[in-house]
Amino acid sequence: MRSPSILRRPFRYDFHNATLVLIAVNVGVFLLTQVSPRFLVNLAMVPAYVVQGRIWLLFTYMFAHGGISHLFFNMLGLFFFGTHVERELGSKEFLLFYLLTGVLAGAFSFAAYAAAGAWVTFLIGASGAIYAVLLAFAALFPGSTIYVWGILPVRAPVLVLAYTGIEIASQLFSFRSGVAHLTHLAGFGFAYLYFLVRLGINPIRRFFPGNR
Repeated sequence: MRSPSILRRPFRYDFHNATLVLIAVNVGVFLLTQVSPRFLVNLAMVPAYVVQGRIWLLFTYMFAHGGISHLFFNMLGLFFFGTHVERELGSKEFLLFYLLTGVLAGAFSFAAYAAAGAWVTFLIGASGAIYAVLLAFAALFPGSTIYVWGILPVRAPVLVLAYTGIEIASQLFSFRSGVAHLTHLAGFGFAYLYFLVRLGINPIRRFFPGNR
């Protein structure tokens, strides 16, 4: 039997609550930034700093948050969706997925900001990776129902498509200024590519199984 290519070579399945570790790291970093606000500046993805050689900012930005509500809602999404995705994929695969999509979303944002000449834009937050996890959840559990605001039942794939439309409209018409809409969309996009290239799964076919 032909062995799978390195891109699709699976990890040995294990589960060790990597989601909770990620949440703990995010909370820990947030507490540090509250003690020393300067620490936040040193973690943020700022295009001007990246071109000066601080490449690691494409990684560190996703562990920094600007306020308690920013942290809370990102970690809430990571907890509810990430735990299910991690159990399905295994901890190693989940960590690779989460960190890679987060870094790529940051890199895409860097390229977009640089192209626009926004060299001193500060990008922080795990939202790019969280949006990737949401798409992963919808692809792995397409029949699941999510209750928006705790009352409105919506199928997971429909929620992903709705969020995509909202983010595109917000970016085009400048709704919710100060929110990194491109980073959110990049999270969805790179999650889709990850499933397609790494896992051999087409999320769209999972969303709409009758359209093959």
